[in-house]
Amino acid sequence: MAIKATIYKADIQIADMDRHYYQNHVLTIARHPSETDERMMVRLLAFARHAHEALVFAKGIADADEPDIWQKDLTGAIDLWIDVGQPDDRRILKACGRADKVKIYSYSYSSPIWWNQIGSRVDRARNLEVINLSPSSSLEMAKLAQRNMQLQYTMQDGEVWVSGNGETLQIDLTLLKG
Repeated sequence: MAIKATIYKADIQIADMDRHYYQNHVLTIARHPSETDERMMVRLLAFARHAHEALVFAKGIADADEPDIWQKDLTGAIDLWIDVGQPDDRRILKACGRADKVKIYSYSYSSPIWWNQIGSRVDRARNLEVINLSPSSSLEMAKLAQRNMQLQYTMQDGEVWVSGNGETLQIDLTLLKG
């Protein structure tokens, strides 16, 4: 019998001064049995950074043909494809062919090695942006994970802060491609 996903609820407040986006979102997150708190929180950060009324969590790990997060237009065309982790170059190039914009959020200590191996193979993709979170930032965010979360995301001048459980973290992001 297969293990079912664990359901998390997140009430997030977003203040994105760079995009002039100020909204609250109440989200239900299905955490796959193989997914860690760290990865789930990086998915939540990616959602907050690109929040839009049409942005939704997709099947991600559970379906190789879907990203972790996506935004489609009214015709069903994919405007934004967001993957978390270290996808291979074939998956990235396939996503770049299917979506207007592709964002990859990597977050582990091995991310520089992964990027050195595939960076040149995806260099031709003009609609690709690769963002690396410092491992310390993603590990600190993982500590905020709870079954019912209330988080605040503040973004200004390219910097990101997340607050929850009485803590405020500054998230270190590095643009690898974009």
